[in-house]
Amino acid sequence: MLYSELADVFERLDATGSRIEMTSILSEFFRTLDPESLRSTVYLSQGKLHPDYFPQEFGMADKLVLRAVSMASAKPYGEVEKLWIKEGDPGTVAALLIKGRGQMTLFSEPLTLERVVKGLTAIESTDGRDSQDRKMKQLFLLLRESGPAESKYLCRIVTGRMRVGAGAMTLLDALSEAFASREDRPEVERAYNITCDIGLVAETVASGGIDAIKNMHVSVGSPIKVMLAERLPSIPLIMEKMGGKCAMEFKYDGIRLQAHISKDSVRLYSRRLEDLTSNFPDVASELRARCKAEEAIIEGECVAVDPSTGAMLPFQTVTHRRKKHGMEKAVEDYPVRMFMFDILFIDGADMTTYPFADRRDRLARAFETSEKIGLTEMEVIESPEDGEAFFARALAAKSEGVMAKSLYQESVYRAGSRGFLWIKYKKDYEAALTDSFDLAVVGAFHGMGKRAGKYGALLMAVFDPETGKYGTVCKLGTGFDDAFLDGLPDMMSGHLSKGRPADVDAQMVPDIWFRPAVVLEVVAAEISQSPIHTAAFGIVKEGAGLGLRFPRFTGRIRTDKGPDQCTAAAELAEMYWAQEATDGPDP
Repeated sequence: MLYSELADVFERLDATGSRIEMTSILSEFFRTLDPESLRSTVYLSQGKLHPDYFPQEFGMADKLVLRAVSMASAKPYGEVEKLWIKEGDPGTVAALLIKGRGQMTLFSEPLTLERVVKGLTAIESTDGRDSQDRKMKQLFLLLRESGPAESKYLCRIVTGRMRVGAGAMTLLDALSEAFASREDRPEVERAYNITCDIGLVAETVASGGIDAIKNMHVSVGSPIKVMLAERLPSIPLIMEKMGGKCAMEFKYDGIRLQAHISKDSVRLYSRRLEDLTSNFPDVASELRARCKAEEAIIEGECVAVDPSTGAMLPFQTVTHRRKKHGMEKAVEDYPVRMFMFDILFIDGADMTTYPFADRRDRLARAFETSEKIGLTEMEVIESPEDGEAFFARALAAKSEGVMAKSLYQESVYRAGSRGFLWIKYKKDYEAALTDSFDLAVVGAFHGMGKRAGKYGALLMAVFDPETGKYGTVCKLGTGFDDAFLDGLPDMMSGHLSKGRPADVDAQMVPDIWFRPAVVLEVVAAEISQSPIHTAAFGIVKEGAGLGLRFPRFTGRIRTDKGPDQCTAAAELAEMYWAQEATDGPDP
């Protein structure tokens, strides 16, 4: 297969904002590919060579790419850099310069998909002395055989700017349309949620159809998309929603980890699918030592504890473990405890299909507890009064609230989904709307007065998994301290966009656009209908979105969440309807 064929598809995707059209373009193209080529194609559509949880990166900054473009186009570096300053995208620069280059050599051969994957793999795996020069030369070898479109997307892939609208949900739509049916779409999505490997899902459905997809199961070593909770504003409402009875657990203020335990090793993954094993070696070692099974996948909250008293410490303390260097000292200075709350797999059994009560019982039997690992504090609650008492105990123990979990038979583990099988409740929920939102930064406004020369405010957005778009929800300008404002340009520099990103839906226009990447925790006084914000557009009222009134940054940067894991549009609508002063459907 020629890489130019794939580049042409990328061009067509880039030219449309319609998810339906994107799905049609992709599904039609997918049918022409063999399963192995399809797997590589799906990864490259997202700017990757591997599943989401694979840690390797290309490691090429813009200026390194510009050097390769200069060599491939036979243009002076200064001319290339000048065009880059104007265009803001190395891919666009490469396409413009290579378009007028002419043929580089009489012995050039068409660039195949196989050669591109091989070349990108070489870039990705190059390290050590002179690695930057060797990466640049590998890219040059690909660019010199490329046409304009091919070069554009090669440069965008290696710089992490592959934004053609081919998000995971659109790719799953296209795979279902190409090799199964619309009715099979939930099965295809479930396969992705339990493997976090969209390339594997693509190859499987292309080779064996929907029957092969249904036979995909949870396995140790492949992270699982985490199950998420809804929220309600009071314990009585939670008990009513749960049918008068539920399991209630302390909600700890730490880092959520998914542990994949094999016979000889343990891997720890964050909810963003980052491998954090090296950050918590003590936890990994203790889990293996205390696990009675040969293989298991469990979830828990890793919380910092006071070494002298054992009392739980705030979230900011455990984040000291998320560093790349000096881990031996960090392990000593910031001891942690793992509170396990779910088991997803054990010795060949996929536990995600079992109800919560069965999973909790199996988890308790699978481990010996110790000072370093234990189970979450949990009780079966059968009245609002008992729920309130348990909630008070949680706060006294320095937890941030409680999690209520359904005990019904259908309370299976719904990987990657949010629902009322789990409901979270924190003290702040009692006071109108002071709950936190995790929002993606999509734009910035120039500061005035004391903030002149800095970013004065940020445009924030929620994510809609159904459309793959980010809808704006507020202009955020309070809660920032000087240190945060001073560091913002560096934090956001790698996410600058020349214009509105294709996956951002906005009517408000900031001075600077960003590709969704950074997630901030925000609190607000109220959710209101908005004529200018696009979050949950049309869900509550036709022709209107939802916005946050009096938003304020809490100071917490959600490094544990990717942009597609921020507050969802449907969740925002549910919270709007849950406000006491608003009439709406039952929560």
